[in-house]
Amino acid sequence: MTNTKPVIMVTGRLGQLGSEIFDIAGNYPQFEFNFSDKDEMDLSSPEQLQAFFDQLKPAYFISCGAYTAVDKAETDKDTALAINATAVANIAALCKQHNTKLIHISTDYVFSGNGTAPYTEDEVTDPVNYYGYSKLLGEKAALENNDETIVIRTSWVYSTYGNNFVKTMIRLMKDRPEIKVVSDQVGSPTYAADLAQAIMDIVTGNDGFVTGIYHFSNEGVISWYDFAVAIRDAKQLNSIVHPIPTTAYPTPAKRPAYSAMNKEKIVNTFHIRLKHWKDSLHTCLIKM
Repeated sequence: MTNTKPVIMVTGRLGQLGSEIFDIAGNYPQFEFNFSDKDEMDLSSPEQLQAFFDQLKPAYFISCGAYTAVDKAETDKDTALAINATAVANIAALCKQHNTKLIHISTDYVFSGNGTAPYTEDEVTDPVNYYGYSKLLGEKAALENNDETIVIRTSWVYSTYGNNFVKTMIRLMKDRPEIKVVSDQVGSPTYAADLAQAIMDIVTGNDGFVTGIYHFSNEGVISWYDFAVAIRDAKQLNSIVHPIPTTAYPTPAKRPAYSAMNKEKIVNTFHIRLKHWKDSLHTCLIKM
């Protein structure tokens, strides 16, 4: 008997967000989920993408797979562009061909960081690094190539899975009596499990698939230094955390100084309930 359940295709299975969606997929028996990572499907291969679409005919495509090595992207531009822009253009075109609804994940790094109030979805984009530039091209390609597209920009993502700031801080604080963390870069953390739930709330909600760009993160605006101190205190570690300016920690890719985003649109459109970053951090740390 042929399976008639709608298929949800998810790329980036082994990443932070893909892993969190995988964890809650069992809560949605009305769908058949298909997860893939770069070992199963090379996003830069149009032929592999075409074969997956022809075989699965997905109702939804959740695009979590991305090139996320921000510093490396400054020199590895071709790869970043191939995965974050060209592949997304191909995915979106295939979505249009197969009447598939696309949810594509983007980043706060599409903004310059010169703002002083949370960025809204329609504010001017001006990325300060190549990663942000490649992701911005991906956003535009997704929206241009498929009418049924939602782009979700998120920021400072962490999880019990993958590599992230929270895990790095815990490891460093256990190893060192003192650490230094940048205090003049400001934004909002996002627990990947919360974003995974928000995506599924959009898919299964009663508000319809309202296309366009949306912002999602946890509530609250902090610096990386503030985040590090909160992680230390929650884990009851003894390391002293020193605030430093960005100039004292040079990196190949420039970071936006201010990247907090306004989330009113996603809340009002899909009735998503946002959690405060402190509460979500606590939830995540319990699992670690």
